[in-house]
Amino acid sequence: MDKPHIAYDETSDTLVIAFEPGRPATGIELNEHILLRIDKDQRKAIGITFLDYSLLAQRADYGPRSFPVTGLSKLPDELRQLVLDILQQAPVSDILDLSTYTPSYAEAIPITLFRKAPLSIAG
Repeated sequence: MDKPHIAYDETSDTLVIAFEPGRPATGIELNEHILLRIDKDQRKAIGITFLDYSLLAQRADYGPRSFPVTGLSKLPDELRQLVLDILQQAPVSDILDLSTYTPSYAEAIPITLFRKAPLSIAG
């Protein structure tokens, strides 16, 4: 695979990473800030879009910011598993870490954070 195409729009604070530019894909909303584009048949990531990118990439008081992957709960089981598999494989796993927040023994919430922010924004 070639290097991904990365485009940042400062006005909308949107970062788009296209792993395979121009290729049709299905959009999966991981949360209100992250849209994953996938090829369901080939079971791979085509691209990923980050809305409010500077907020996502900003460090918090105690390390990098983490965000719940709330969109997974809205997906059918088979598609949810496909998305989880894609999130844990390169090229997505080169950008995002996936982990679990467990507020109780009975509850597990998938969360994500930047492994390394793909673009530094001076602020």
